[in-house]
Amino acid sequence: MNTLDLVQQRLEPELREMNQIIARSLATPNRLMNHIVTTYLQTKGKQIRPIVVLLSAKLFGEVNDHVLHAGAALEMLHNASLIHDDIVDETKTRRSMPTVNAVWDNHIAVLVGDFFVSNALAAGIRTGNISIIAALSDLGRELSLGEIDQICNVRDHLLDESSYFNMIRQKTASLFMNCVKMGAEAVGALPADYASMVKYAELLGLCFQIKDDVFDYFESRRIGKPTGNDLREGKVTLPLLYALANGPADEASRLKALLRRGDLTDDEIALMIDFAKANGGIEYAFDTMHALQARADALIAPFPDSRWKDSFRDIFDFIIARDR
Repeated sequence: MNTLDLVQQRLEPELREMNQIIARSLATPNRLMNHIVTTYLQTKGKQIRPIVVLLSAKLFGEVNDHVLHAGAALEMLHNASLIHDDIVDETKTRRSMPTVNAVWDNHIAVLVGDFFVSNALAAGIRTGNISIIAALSDLGRELSLGEIDQICNVRDHLLDESSYFNMIRQKTASLFMNCVKMGAEAVGALPADYASMVKYAELLGLCFQIKDDVFDYFESRRIGKPTGNDLREGKVTLPLLYALANGPADEASRLKALLRRGDLTDDEIALMIDFAKANGGIEYAFDTMHALQARADALIAPFPDSRWKDSFRDIFDFIIARDR
């Protein structure tokens, strides 16, 4: 049993109730929508983000109906973003299953994603908390800007760590930050109370994306995506960024020229991956994740010892150790 399994076990009643809210929220008289949604929810993933909502509520109070609706809203909005991302990236599989767009085409996939967004907002409204609704709104904006930033980075051939971290902060970390905010707000915590945990969640989100990017340098059926997929889309992530900045200058210049040209061949992608591995890119990514974890641990250390404080640390351990 991994550390995430332990956390899920601790939160089993709350997660069950939250998933029931999601199922009720997405129920509709339309048979096609019901079929697509039901099929999609059968592979709902690890639900790390709503787990963070619940843990935040536990850290500052007790889970109530508003917390459960906030977690449900967050999970539905997250899934909407995944459905839309799959359309943009023309992704055919996710979690080793066919994507909505692969099965039903882009037209229906867009509508399904919009359906998730609408129900996420409705669940947020049921909390009766304007701060939670504002957080959902902010999150939608941040996720969109993060994706646009990534597109701009590709088009402008920005090959520096600063641009990379700005992009993943908006694309991924913002989601984790709002998880903590929504959970804390739902139990009446004040911004001053949860500010340090929002920062903790930012570091957690950055770490999550870095680890996700590392997967692209290794072949694994468990991950559910092919090696080099990011590079195939022109996305240059932390391992290769480090290698390009610190590896042999002549070879790095040649690879940068290929990246600026675009439309990499499979052989060129393999060359990029080998270069990143040979020049410390993977080790640097793990060193960065461990440094983020150390900073996060210092932020959570002052909180009273509890299962929920331990669970936040368990989530961080899981994210670095996970194999998919």
